[in-house]
Order: sequence, then structure tokens, then C-alpha cells
Amino acid sequence: MCPRCAATEVTLQAVSPVAGVWEVRRCECCHYFWRSTEPERRTRRESYPEAFRMTRQDVESATEMPAVPPLRGAP
Repeated sequence: MCPRCAATEVTLQAVSPVAGVWEVRRCECCHYFWRSTEPERRTRRESYPEAFRMTRQDVESATEMPAVPPLRGAP
């Protein structure tokens, strides 16, 4: 389950070069990524900060994706 939006459509994106050390997962609904070795506030829905939790409806009704700001020092 996604820690941010509680969706169950989660895919395995990467695994550690040493078997069983860590995994990276991605939510197909809200595009949240997390590594299995991160603290519970990033990996478990129950511990994810309530102020940052989302629902599927929040994701579907979002008007736009935030723009990525320019790199510091870029012209």
C-alpha cells in the first residue's frame, strides 16, 4: 500500500545489488517513490504525516503537476 495515498497499485522499481538489502517501490496512482530502508514515516501509511496524505480523489482532481524549479546557479 502506498504510504501517501493508500493505493494498492504499487510496483517494484529497483532492488539492491546485494540481494535483500533494499527495494524501491512506486505508487502508480500518485507517483510516490520510497525505499524499504526509509523510516516508517515514509514507508507506512499509519505513520505517514497526515498533513501530506492524499486520496485518489485528491490526485485525480489536481489541476497540474508542480513545475520543477531551475537548478541553482543555472542561467
